[in-house]
Amino acid sequence: MRFTITRDQLLTPLQLVSGAVEKRQTLPILSNVLMVVDDSKLSLTATDLEVELKADVALEGEFEPGEITVPARKLLDIVRSLGDGETVKVDMGENRLKVATPSSRFSLSTMPANEFPNVEETASLVSLNLSQTILKSLIEKTQFAMAQQDVRYYLNGMLFEFDNDKFTTVATDGHRLALSRETVEIDADDKVSAIIPRKGVLELSRLLEHSDATVSMSLSSNHIKITGDHYSFTSKLVDGRFPEYDKVLPRNGDKVVIADRELVKESLSRASILCNEKFRGVRLMLSNEQVRLHANNPEQEEAEVEFGVDYNGSDLEIGFNVGYMIDVMNTIKTPQVKMTFIDANSSSLIEEVDGGESVYVVMPMRL
Repeated sequence: MRFTITRDQLLTPLQLVSGAVEKRQTLPILSNVLMVVDDSKLSLTATDLEVELKADVALEGEFEPGEITVPARKLLDIVRSLGDGETVKVDMGENRLKVATPSSRFSLSTMPANEFPNVEETASLVSLNLSQTILKSLIEKTQFAMAQQDVRYYLNGMLFEFDNDKFTTVATDGHRLALSRETVEIDADDKVSAIIPRKGVLELSRLLEHSDATVSMSLSSNHIKITGDHYSFTSKLVDGRFPEYDKVLPRNGDKVVIADRELVKESLSRASILCNEKFRGVRLMLSNEQVRLHANNPEQEEAEVEFGVDYNGSDLEIGFNVGYMIDVMNTIKTPQVKMTFIDANSSSLIEEVDGGESVYVVMPMRL
């Protein structure tokens, strides 16, 4: 295997695939990146057996086909350290990959390409093409609510649901829920759903850009694959049953508050300064045209913040995790936000005002 490439051409795909490489690996081959030179292009692939990332870059000039695996982090650090626009010559010989520039030479250990694991693909249940902006937006509007290392493993990820012409993403950690929905063209006969693992969601969000460029998505019984112009992303699915989110969406709420989103966010942040750092509980007192926030901590310190809202109804006092509310306010992009309450023991529903099909549920706290 032999080829010549510029530092910048090599760095971009290397950075793209490196997210799939885990720092602590039980299998040495998983800390390597697979390099394949063929048909005037270089392909780089990395995987941790759950997520696989592959990127291609066109080669100019002479090359010699071949395939090998080398330590991903070391190769990335080497390429990063080179100067902008530097020419890199890569040559395989004597079980070592030689990386040379006019001023530097490196020799890296290798492992055979045939030891590198392949993702087994099965028949597709759903296929669709959609813009990167739509997919990235759906993920960004819901990913903050995913659980982290929850024993209920099916919560450590995001639900992708396809039904007629609706593509819905849902995430919940059992204390809050985020849902976003877009209309897309779907090639599927029945309702299909899948749980994408947390790492897969985060890597996919990192890959995607806010652009009109389309990506193709293919969903099978155990994998999801998303292909862009110069990369492909494949992830295993979480084998589990996601909660029936429709049943936890609060209904019949009679206390509807319309407020300035930025004002709510600033007020919550201010009140959170003196809340209990362990439990993050803040008390919300709702009255005519006004909300009062109250927070305290074990040191007997207190914070009280008031702000005006559009509300004419009965008084309500409810406790909640201030961090959860701030996360929602950071995610919503519309100038105004709609908050619907039922009583002190029921979940609250938060929505964008005239901002599309995204809803957020926050459970109350006993304070």
